Amino acid sequence: MSYIVATFYKFVALPKFQDLRQPILAECKSQEIKGTVLLAAEGINGTIAGTRQGIDNILGYLRSLESFADLEHKESNADKLPFTRLKVRLKKEIVTLGKPEVDPNQKVGTYVRPQDWNQIISDPEITVIDTRNQYEVEIGTFQRAINPETESFRDFPEYIAQNINPKQHPKVAMFCTGGIRCEKASSYLLSQGFEEVYHLKGGILKYLEEVPAEESLWDGECFVFDKRVTVKEGLEIGTYDMCFACGHPITEADKNSPQYKDMISCPYCYEDLTPEKIERQINRQRQKEFEQNNS
Repeated sequence: MSYIVATFYKFVALPKFQDLRQPILAECKSQEIKGTVLLAAEGINGTIAGTRQGIDNILGYLRSLESFADLEHKESNADKLPFTRLKVRLKKEIVTLGKPEVDPNQKVGTYVRPQDWNQIISDPEITVIDTRNQYEVEIGTFQRAINPETESFRDFPEYIAQNINPKQHPKVAMFCTGGIRCEKASSYLLSQGFEEVYHLKGGILKYLEEVPAEESLWDGECFVFDKRVTVKEGLEIGTYDMCFACGHPITEADKNSPQYKDMISCPYCYEDLTPEKIERQINRQRQKEFEQNNS
């Protein structure tokens, strides 16, 4: 059985966002949807999975609400459900930049369609910045893109302040996985005096879906926040696995490392291993097996 993975977000003022949680949760449960939906005063952000009919029904329900009438989404296929639980959470931000004064509902940069993105990032006058975190960039990124080497999106404003001057870099193009981080980052850069700010509409996922491989300026694979771990051109499932212990993407070479122990550690978390952590990992695996056998 094939499942549909749908991602969506929308910056829209939701002064009573708390009131949306229970109705959305109930509707998702009725459609046997798994995944996560975040709600905040600035909008909605979600990655969910389910059957074709279930996804169509929940998206139809969301679009029946006035605030989300024009909600756009991206989707891909998965052989197995990439999530085991459903969460609908209330947050301060649907993507955490740590700058509450930044409001994409007031101003954002120029959206660039995937079909026009190559032209933008090939322009030598435009500074291209990957707004994702270090471990994501290591797996894949666009040609010419700068890696800010951030550990979280909260670090992005400090990186800009220390490295990207609006007088020296007046034109900036940014991208992220699904479009949400670079959209918020574009609002931030405009508030800091940058003249021209572009961001990839629909993010890397939309680019990989719509731009043919022979025309692509993307190198590598794209990390996604579910059990698929990575995707590549055409949104086909990539070659990476994930460490059960720390959640870091790992390759077959990583699995061949003496520091890799199935369900216990990988080269990225081995140095932090303690007897207590080993015991916790064993208990997590037992709990996971119990849930699978009783689901």
